[in-house]
Amino acid sequence: MRRTTRARIALSAALVLATLGLGATPATGTPSAATPAAPAASTPTPYALDTAVERQLGAESAGTYLEDGRLIATVTTRAAAERARAAGAVPRIVTRGSAELSAAMAALERRAKIPGTSWGLDPRANLIAVEADSSVGARDMARLRRVAASLGGAVRISRVPGTFTREVAGGEAVYGGGFRCSAAFNVQKGTTRYFLTAGHCTNSASSWSATSGGAQIGVREGTSFPTNDYGLVRYTSTANTPGGVSLHNGSQQDISSAADAVVGQAIRKSGSTTKVTSGTVTAVNVTVNYSDGPVYGMVRTTACSAGGDSGGAHFAGSVALGIHSGSSGCTGTSGSAIHQPVREALSAYGVSVY
Repeated sequence: MRRTTRARIALSAALVLATLGLGATPATGTPSAATPAAPAASTPTPYALDTAVERQLGAESAGTYLEDGRLIATVTTRAAAERARAAGAVPRIVTRGSAELSAAMAALERRAKIPGTSWGLDPRANLIAVEADSSVGARDMARLRRVAASLGGAVRISRVPGTFTREVAGGEAVYGGGFRCSAAFNVQKGTTRYFLTAGHCTNSASSWSATSGGAQIGVREGTSFPTNDYGLVRYTSTANTPGGVSLHNGSQQDISSAADAVVGQAIRKSGSTTKVTSGTVTAVNVTVNYSDGPVYGMVRTTACSAGGDSGGAHFAGSVALGIHSGSSGCTGTSGSAIHQPVREALSAYGVSVY
């Protein structure tokens, strides 16, 4: 249930891309008895396995997630469970199928498109997890609850502190149009190099620099927000544009591939405000209703973030996962960072990580 119906600089020119590399700122049920043996060296990565299982099951699955290192595939029939097992996943029988969950999301889209809300697939709970921030008033909360009550228990509503915000700020990192954002990943097409950032950042400016009022380091090539939240900036010089993500401690994390995040996996976020924070993926195919328009097909995590982290990188080891979009804030170590899946942006612009 991803975007379809499956739930699923000087800073120095080097900063321009080290930071770019990763972090400029702005159901329950019972697992089947058969459990795969501990992974061998040749075992597919969780991303490859998840893709294979999705291809095998399609709409027969109500989503996948990681649990104790195993990929769990939720299904509603024994036949689908056998196919999931054959594909390498641990099947889990659940009550609600993909069609019912997709219908619940469609109903929310039609009847409860309220600024300050978001919803997405939580396959572990076999439902659509809705969050409402502090800006949602009593009348809209009552409306949201009425819609949820009409959907047969397929929707869970939670209140979250703060407000869902596109996290752009004035400060340092990458600058354009008077705003500070973060760069996500350096990418390339042929010999031309670019960096990816958030679309709500590139909407605001065509020229980008590494310091406020500094020399131009890149020019906007593409932007998409709302609906999506990604943008592409072409470097005016390819010197000092490494492919890693800054860890804000003098080192970088090399990025060698890109994938879609899986619910239950651990991720890290790098941005120019909160630097490197960690979290877990909690929902996919998430709709976020920002005050200036919705974005679709996002990923919700528990990583902390703040203003200026927009456009930063979400990653796991050497795998690029997403471009930071926004959050409702962070309480202690519990955040609500939302990212735009990076593979969609790579495909839209015909570029690749390196």
